[in-house]
Amino acid sequence: MTAFLSISLLSCAQEVPKVKHKKSTASSKSNTKSTKFANAEDPICHMKTEDGMKDTAVYKNKTYGFCSAYCKDEFKKNPEKYVQK
Repeated sequence: MTAFLSISLLSCAQEVPKVKHKKSTASSKSNTKSTKFANAEDPICHMKTEDGMKDTAVYKNKTYGFCSAYCKDEFKKNPEKYVQK
């Protein structure tokens, strides 16, 4: 039984597909639309906003960028508190 288990494990390891990841992100950046954020820094943690931030919220027709979903959720609880800063 041990021999069968060893052979089946080896065959499974050989079936794992080999995936090549792109090392350069330059081509993917050229396809993404650059968003102009209304804020230069995350109003919750004060981290600088950068192009390509995925966590965003729209408030009064302005797009705000956040470093994380946590910061975005905190902003959404009381946006007026952070917009007036």
